[in-house]
Amino acid sequence: MRVLIIEDEPRLAENIARSLRESAGYAVDIAPDGQEGCFLAEDEPYDVVLLDLMLPQMDGMQVLKKIRALGKQTPVLVVTARDDKESVVALLNAGADDYVTKPFDLGELLARTKALIRRGKGQPSPVLTIADLELNTVNRTVKRGDRAITLTAMEYRVLEYLAHRPRAVVSKTELLEHLYDYNWEKFSNVIEVYISGLRRKLNEGSSKQLIHTSRGQGYILHD
Repeated sequence: MRVLIIEDEPRLAENIARSLRESAGYAVDIAPDGQEGCFLAEDEPYDVVLLDLMLPQMDGMQVLKKIRALGKQTPVLVVTARDDKESVVALLNAGADDYVTKPFDLGELLARTKALIRRGKGQPSPVLTIADLELNTVNRTVKRGDRAITLTAMEYRVLEYLAHRPRAVVSKTELLEHLYDYNWEKFSNVIEVYISGLRRKLNEGSSKQLIHTSRGQGYILHD
């Protein structure tokens, strides 16, 4: 999953980014002002945006309204120092999906971010199930039937993204765009390596494949 943090306090932005990368394995981009944040949110395929309200160039409310005016459905979690009823109502009416007030606990922020991603993908439960495959997105564990499966960090991230889009054809380009941040040079051949490793580990002891290839289009996770 790929997250955009729009925050002008460098230390806070880096702390949030570190928590998302280390605890959830997400790819994270940081924008230091509203103008750059708005550009990235419009141009890049993020799974969720964490948006501060008090920003230089463009404030958070302006960014939020512009994103929604362009038809972007990306979930937006607003970080604000204000928690009065009028401000909260205005945020939600402008298109925010959730909010946290400063100071906040990083664990709560992570949980809210994960919940927004799940809901944005139409998968509200933290446990994703496809046939006898089960992914627990809270503790990042995988099992098939009664068998626990050990995956590398990137194999898990690929599988989690596919599990959030069961039965949909997911192209290599889409996977790359959602698994890596803005600065990573994207080489398409790495996806084949991860898919191959996943198939080998998921299919061990089972005759039924779960990851299927749609030739020239991408991959499908289904029973």
